[in-house]
Amino acid sequence: MASIIFLDSPVCSGFSYARDPKGCDVGDYSSSLQVQRFLNKWFTHHPQYLSNPFYLGGDSYAGKVIPLEKREQPLINLKGYLVGNPITDPKFDRNFRVQGAHGFGIISDQIYEAAMKNCKGNYVIPENQLCAEVLETVDSLISEIADGHVLYKKCVVATPKPIDDATRRKFLLEESIKPNEAPGRPTVDCFTYGYYLAYFWMNNKMTRDALGIKGGTVSEWVRCKKELPYTQDMPSSIPYHLNLTKRGYRALVYSGDHDLQVPHLSTQAWIRSLNFSIVDDWRAWHLIYHLICEQFDICNNKGWWSYCSRVPA
Repeated sequence: MASIIFLDSPVCSGFSYARDPKGCDVGDYSSSLQVQRFLNKWFTHHPQYLSNPFYLGGDSYAGKVIPLEKREQPLINLKGYLVGNPITDPKFDRNFRVQGAHGFGIISDQIYEAAMKNCKGNYVIPENQLCAEVLETVDSLISEIADGHVLYKKCVVATPKPIDDATRRKFLLEESIKPNEAPGRPTVDCFTYGYYLAYFWMNNKMTRDALGIKGGTVSEWVRCKKELPYTQDMPSSIPYHLNLTKRGYRALVYSGDHDLQVPHLSTQAWIRSLNFSIVDDWRAWHLIYHLICEQFDICNNKGWWSYCSRVPA
């Protein structure tokens, strides 16, 4: 049905690496160009796939770099792209956190009304003291929940401590990337416990061998390398979304409805800013599956397992 290439980007994230540590110092534009070069080389070495319809996809911050499309040889049969809860422009991404928090019941009507009255629609950079104070209250209340998914328990994210100070940043670039400490351990009832387990699984020799990781390149896999010297040099990706869609590329923009980091309200707002005509009326979309468990077997020391198939309802 389809083939999927998973790419660690930007360079030096995941198992990707640079021979010179300075090669890890990239940004929105440069990392996008690296992805283009990778794809061009990949299709050059696998020309049998050139005629296949090709789509780019990514979540969250990928909303900035996925639309940076540039046609080069070999001519890839690019048909479109998909982005989930995409970051595009701060005036949209962060400006709907107040409305989202109010909709989720995280802030009261009184706090929301005070924000509307004193901030006058600008919830990113407060222009007066009263606005700053009410936004501080909003941020304080949001900090008590997992803003990536408001229904989840607030847990350790299972990410090593970031390297923020200038001295450590300089060391990172001039010397080498040193292994981090193992991530903090969330409790088993945390969604992020899977991230914690992933750290040990991805650093297991059998896993690395199965993935074909070259020896001597990446000493340690880390889920989120927040210390990477990445430059956010694109103010807004919305013009690129507009350019691509006007040129006929298909776009699927989807949102999780419990994300307060990039609320679905902000996604709807920047899409509306493109001023496209609405072809179909707003309607509900349903995807229902029957889970049919056909067999359970606890014999022969196999433990519990089930053979299941999913069929459309």
